[in-house]
Amino acid sequence: MKILAIDVGTGTQDILLYDTENEVENSLVMIMPSPTVIIAERIKEASDKGQDIFLKGDIMGGGPSVKAIRSHIERGHKVYATENAALTIKDDLEKVRSMGISVVNDGDLIPKNMEEIILQDIDLDSIENALGSFGVSMPDKIAVAVQDHGNSPEISNRVYRFRIFERLIDEGGDFSQFVYGGDAVPEEFTRMASVARTLGKKDAVIMDTGPAAIFGAILDPKAIQPALVVNIGNGHTLAAIVKDDRMLALFEHHSSALDGKKLQQHIIDFSCGKLGFEDIFDEGGHGCYIKENLGPDAIRTVMITGPKRSILQDMDDSDKDEALWDKLHFAAPFGNMMLSGCYGLLMPQLK
Repeated sequence: MKILAIDVGTGTQDILLYDTENEVENSLVMIMPSPTVIIAERIKEASDKGQDIFLKGDIMGGGPSVKAIRSHIERGHKVYATENAALTIKDDLEKVRSMGISVVNDGDLIPKNMEEIILQDIDLDSIENALGSFGVSMPDKIAVAVQDHGNSPEISNRVYRFRIFERLIDEGGDFSQFVYGGDAVPEEFTRMASVARTLGKKDAVIMDTGPAAIFGAILDPKAIQPALVVNIGNGHTLAAIVKDDRMLALFEHHSSALDGKKLQQHIIDFSCGKLGFEDIFDEGGHGCYIKENLGPDAIRTVMITGPKRSILQDMDDSDKDEALWDKLHFAAPFGNMMLSGCYGLLMPQLK
């Protein structure tokens, strides 16, 4: 059986084609720019040409693309968007309109000669073309990870996203809590639902990027549980305490708000059960939830993964906490750190 795993991040989309008949190390791999980076570049090109844009498609990740949209407007150019595309920018369409964006319905008349830009987290045609150029066909089974804040027009999406995580940990915290079939994505997960619509009737599973990376990192042979696993992504840093393949505690922050010393201290406080929700939220992060406090002595390994792991790697030796670093490993499951999320998506096949 062949499975295409796609981990969609802020900076890159990491793509792995795994054949269960072969060693996982022989999987085909692509590390490509993320869809939001690609869209941002297209918007910038339209801005440089002085061209107005029409955003179509569906809900996808923001970040670079939303920043490019704001810049496009600031430069005096017009933006039109369908309702679903507009929800990429904010969950509240009135707030989208207040930015100067014209939200239109199907059939509404829009000016001609606009640059049409399709918003989507998964571009199956591009992936199929890339594989096809090497004589490789697309598999029927697809696993996708995207970061989903949930539909939260009335409260902070930081709070809403974290409440979802708290509930999933309370419900058991294992892999099955965090993954959904393509036809069973809850309505609150608007970005995952958009991916499901893109995939259509394909055999698909979908989950959040943070848990995917956590479950992938514990596949590293050095990950002895109970483990404290930290994924330092381009946009978000998510840490979890994992025992028997179940998350017992979790905190999530924005990577841009962290340096090595601050992250190290958060990890230490987290392992001691001293890190609270407000400690992270008041710094602009999402929060912290500790269902079960094992204590630092019970933590056998601290596994670090993610493209921004240099935040810790580049620390001065004088700043390193000896007790923490004695347990610390930079995870590279199956020899490839960048694919932790893809391996997490495939955990049932690889465990």
